[in-house]
Amino acid sequence: MASSISNSAVAFTGATASDLLRSSKSCGVSGIPLRTLGKARFNVKTRDLSVVAKARKVKKHEYPWPADPDPNVKGGVLTHLSHFKPHKEKPKPVTLDFEKPLVALEKKIIDVRKMANETGLDFSDQIASLESKYQQALKDLYTHLTPIQRVNIARHPNRPTFLDHIFGITEKFVELHGDRAGYDDPAIVTGIGTIDGRRYMFMGHQKGRNTKENIMRNFGMPTPHGYRKALRMMYYADHHGFPIVTFIDTPGAFADLKSEELGQGEAIAHNLRTMFGLKVPIVSIVIGEGGSGGALAIGCANKLLMLENAVFYVASPEACAAILWKTAKAAPKAAEKLKITGPELCKLQIADGIIPEPLGGAHADPSWTSQQIKKAINETMDELKKMDTEALLKHRMLKFRKIGGFQEGVPVDPIRKVNMKKKEEPIARKTPVLELEDEVEKLKEQISKAKESSSKPTELALNEMIEKLKKEIDLEYSEAVEAIGLKDRLLNLREECAKANSQDHLMHPVLMDKIEKLHDEFNKGLPTAPNYASLKYKLGMLKEFSKAKCALEKKSKGEELKLDIDKKIKEVMDRPEIKEKMQALKAEVQKSGASTAADLDEGTRESISKMKKEIQLELANVLKSMDLDVEIVTAKKLIDDGLKGKVESLREETNKKIENLMNSSDLKNTIQLLKFEVAKAGKTPDVASKKKIEALEQQIKQKLATAMNSSEIKSKHEELLAEIAVESNGSLKNDDLKEGTPKNDESRVEINLGANRSFT
Repeated sequence: MASSISNSAVAFTGATASDLLRSSKSCGVSGIPLRTLGKARFNVKTRDLSVVAKARKVKKHEYPWPADPDPNVKGGVLTHLSHFKPHKEKPKPVTLDFEKPLVALEKKIIDVRKMANETGLDFSDQIASLESKYQQALKDLYTHLTPIQRVNIARHPNRPTFLDHIFGITEKFVELHGDRAGYDDPAIVTGIGTIDGRRYMFMGHQKGRNTKENIMRNFGMPTPHGYRKALRMMYYADHHGFPIVTFIDTPGAFADLKSEELGQGEAIAHNLRTMFGLKVPIVSIVIGEGGSGGALAIGCANKLLMLENAVFYVASPEACAAILWKTAKAAPKAAEKLKITGPELCKLQIADGIIPEPLGGAHADPSWTSQQIKKAINETMDELKKMDTEALLKHRMLKFRKIGGFQEGVPVDPIRKVNMKKKEEPIARKTPVLELEDEVEKLKEQISKAKESSSKPTELALNEMIEKLKKEIDLEYSEAVEAIGLKDRLLNLREECAKANSQDHLMHPVLMDKIEKLHDEFNKGLPTAPNYASLKYKLGMLKEFSKAKCALEKKSKGEELKLDIDKKIKEVMDRPEIKEKMQALKAEVQKSGASTAADLDEGTRESISKMKKEIQLELANVLKSMDLDVEIVTAKKLIDDGLKGKVESLREETNKKIENLMNSSDLKNTIQLLKFEVAKAGKTPDVASKKKIEALEQQIKQKLATAMNSSEIKSKHEELLAEIAVESNGSLKNDDLKEGTPKNDESRVEINLGANRSFT
């Protein structure tokens, strides 16, 4: 429809286009209503001006709104609802590969029912049996799903989408559009809705339910505009105090060239940073598949919940298999290794809960699944709303801080170790002597103070110093070997020794001779090395600190052992039966009226002796239970200080004599040959090997016996034995003996703790 309006040249002279649209009162020309302009095309012809306008047709929604679906809203104004509508037609059933056995059972049930209808016979028992088998098979299948099967269920074409769940759980929902930067991404839907009267900000990935919708929704893969729309709504919810609920269902962010140009990575990163600072509770629910950063961009929540058959991954199983095994056919193996299912992610503390699904998946009963989601949202929000803002932010931060872990001390797989970058060893450098002297003096002061207090910190410092001195001495020896000119010979000898050890052979005497010669040559040339003074100082310090460490260890072990023994002795003496006997014996002594032990009668003395022996046996048994060697000594005085000194002197002299004999070349070579023959013979030696070994053993015994008998040690030993016997007999009083047996046995328990320690 078009109309033309013509006026005189005088009327329109000097008039502008805006003047033409004014009323007749302002310009003296009959005005043209704007409503008319919107409906019709018109031309204004003058000498100087022509105005043309064309009406634009407005496209109606695909699904027309009903007249008045909500009685609470008068006039049918339904702008608060989304354009998303339920399907008019029921979606076509889709059977997954692992569900094919169920299809066969379902077909049988249909055939039997059809036969019953056609023939009029009663097949109710057969139908009930088949239905029972079907339900059992369905239960067995869906309670033992593999990870790749859960992935296929999460991608099921008929699985309910974000908006399906929203309209199932909310009383009202207002969809909010656009990122205020020029585009409304349909792959992400945002809006405000109410659940049980509570307002929430909802946002989520929206997939399509058919090919047409999937193309329109870009298969649920958002562009940067979608994430910026979600970001705008997050700020809006934070400003107004609306809790946020996000629904995750995307294979990942849309990775095309245009999205990268528009800042896909920046948009995701901005969302991640912002979500950690929002002051309202956030709950994320994975309803399908959650892929990579595209899912995480709206998933930094206080609580992450997952539907039972949903998956959450950094890379899809197909992509992972293509990278690691060079084929997408290894996707089942990749899905198992990635730990992407709900139960696995809950174990790793990435997900916080699992929302149950009906048997057959969420698409089997979308309404029931939506109600489970609603229940989970209410329970989780009740928990989060109890927290104040500071606790809520800390809770969100700690949820992500605790993800992951470290393992120390676990050996690396050899196959992986080959491809790992080798760790660069730090260059070892010697510590200057002056600096080392300062550290040594400080440690000595600590040791002297530790004698009065606890030795725990000193032991740690002592161990650190000993380890440091060992490393320093190794460096000094290496420098000395190089200075003397024995480095090449030492390296060659090391290779020979390593070769002999790798072949499980004992070192041959020839190789031992080489080692001895190099050792002697090194000892002779060591004083000429330029670092001999520093090496000697460090060796002295190592020896001194090693002795101090042994003393501290003996002291601490002795104190611990003494406390344990005192505790055990107290337990024995506190036994009721022993206490009763002691009290009875004490009463008997008091009753006798004796003031000294000599005044006691024979019966009381025997009772005391018997009681002492009984306590000794009890103590000995208790101490033996502590893995201690117990010996009851009956003599009052064994050896005085002079005899002890003589025994120690004789022991040192004997050990020195034996050491000299062992170091003599003749006996040393015989021992080395014996070792070689024993190693050569193995566990089952033959007759010839046995004879050789026995002959060598006899030679060594004869040489040792000859050397010991010819020395003065034998005569000194006999003299000392006689002196000890005389001293021991003299220490026993005549009145302590009766018919060759001790009467009043002044015995004691001696506990041997090893070669160099004892506790009495």
